[in-house]
Amino acid sequence: MALLQIAEPGQSPAPHQRRIAVGIDLGTTHSLVATVRSGSAQTLADANGEHLLPSVVHYSSDGRVLVGAAAAEFAASDASNTLVSVKRHMGRAVGDVEDAYGSGQLQGSASSTEDDSISRLVKFETVAGLISPVQASAHILSTLVERAESTLEGQLDGAVITVPAYFDDAQRQATKDAAILAGIKVLRLLNEPTAAAVAYGLDQGAEGVVAIYDLGGGTFDISILRLNRGVFEVLATGGDSALGGDDIDRALADYLCAQAGQPKLDDLVRQRQWLKAARRAKEALSSSEIVAVSVDDWHGELSREQLNQLARPLVAKTLRACKRALRDAGIDRESGEIANVVLVGGSTRMPLVRQQVAEFFALEPLVSIDPDRVVAVGAALQADVLVGNKSDDDMLLLDVIPLSLGIETMGGLTEKIIHRNTTIPVARAQEFTTFKDGQTAMAVHVVQGERELVSDSRSLARFELHGIPPMLAGAAKVQVSFQVDADGLLSVSARETTTGVEARIDVKPSYGLDDGEITRLLQDSYAHAREDMETRALREQQVEADRLIEDLSAALATQGEQLLDKEEYHCLEVGLQELAAARENVTDHRQLQRDIEGLAHLSETFATRRMDFAIKTALAGHRLEEFEVP
Repeated sequence: MALLQIAEPGQSPAPHQRRIAVGIDLGTTHSLVATVRSGSAQTLADANGEHLLPSVVHYSSDGRVLVGAAAAEFAASDASNTLVSVKRHMGRAVGDVEDAYGSGQLQGSASSTEDDSISRLVKFETVAGLISPVQASAHILSTLVERAESTLEGQLDGAVITVPAYFDDAQRQATKDAAILAGIKVLRLLNEPTAAAVAYGLDQGAEGVVAIYDLGGGTFDISILRLNRGVFEVLATGGDSALGGDDIDRALADYLCAQAGQPKLDDLVRQRQWLKAARRAKEALSSSEIVAVSVDDWHGELSREQLNQLARPLVAKTLRACKRALRDAGIDRESGEIANVVLVGGSTRMPLVRQQVAEFFALEPLVSIDPDRVVAVGAALQADVLVGNKSDDDMLLLDVIPLSLGIETMGGLTEKIIHRNTTIPVARAQEFTTFKDGQTAMAVHVVQGERELVSDSRSLARFELHGIPPMLAGAAKVQVSFQVDADGLLSVSARETTTGVEARIDVKPSYGLDDGEITRLLQDSYAHAREDMETRALREQQVEADRLIEDLSAALATQGEQLLDKEEYHCLEVGLQELAAARENVTDHRQLQRDIEGLAHLSETFATRRMDFAIKTALAGHRLEEFEVP
């Protein structure tokens, strides 16, 4: 029975008419394109029969752009004009990137343009000029599209492109920009682990909780999903956007250099030579216990155990991320709830990875689908649904956002509107009000993170709502709405409910998170949970104290001498001074609350007289009968 028919309006195909859609795995090391033919998903090969396209782009002095294996031939001989692992720099700022070798084979120099709005974005100096990761990715995507259209003999109607689950908004938007530059209609951005679940869920009809362990060339993702009758719900995600097989290659290259008595790899050409040798040795050791290694004039041997010693710390980092994801999902790995573990990414071919993952989850992982191809296969299946080809066995995909989204409120506090691990697409709204009398505008500061203070969160965007009718503080109603679409992109709007005035913003930051930033934010929230709770409680009482001080001071200034005798007036003045001092010096929120309640109690008589005076003023010149309700 169909759970959901997913097709764009007007896109349902006529009988016997199929639209051409593909799934694209835009990977750090390799990329693939797949489609559904004769009811099954399969990756598409190039003219030489190769399915994997190396994610490498070479720019030559004569204006030619080479992509794939042809470009990889220049990786060592013309390193400064050959870009590899550009996915690691999608949506990233120059300040986010370390030195070239340590940041993941950054080629050329990270440069700035004169435009301040984009000056922080990474670009690469080549003979073709400054090239952004978006442009390089667009070349890779164009090559895959040409392969698909040639094989399928027709133009594409759309594509599903996969991204790491931990890609933030800027990185997802950069991926979309690359697709647009390549002339691709993006049906959806799909998390890579979710794509793998689609492939295995459809093939094996699995139900229950599944862990997707995705260790690729440049990124690591762990997703915990619940599968039930074709519905894929992501319970939690985790990982590291800058950890993958490339890091094992670099550790191995450093080790081999040390064995050869070579200095540190600070030259791009030498880096590529040793990295290429390290990668070949690593791959060979998946099936052999010892291999010979030759670089330049040096010859040596490397054993699997030596490789394992270098790789163990990196594999251990992935398992720590797995433990956090399980905790977020509320799953105990010893409870038997986990039905399957799926391995994704070429780096999971390493025997050490398979062994340690099996020991951690106490399950033999699923590897029946090629780990290099499983993501593209799942994306192709989803693309076939989204383009409108499927009608009887469609699936419903439910992804989640990795970090909470909210706005800044008085006192520098974060009010979370959409909490982390909320299923997307999602729309949530919450009402806020004004702080001061006569306030006609409101600044909205959109933040992301798990901490209670804005200063400990990540700023995403700011905008202002103007045209609020001047009212007493707390009378206006402003509805702030958050909407996260299926690609994980955020839109925020603020609307004053009485007049309908509205302001909105699409959150598209110009640069991404630091390496491991999401993991750090989560760890900080756990480590500072009690401290944050106390700090928030104190800030809330400080805001309440500010409100009472401002309101009472204004009331004394306008009606104090009229409604109070000198002793009463002086008593409230002293109370205001004492509360103002307590607001600045008291660090216990309970004590400050008692001080606020004390002044509020002290001012009750004044508040009663003000109310009586207002009623008498309103009734002056009128008879009581005029106010009677018939």
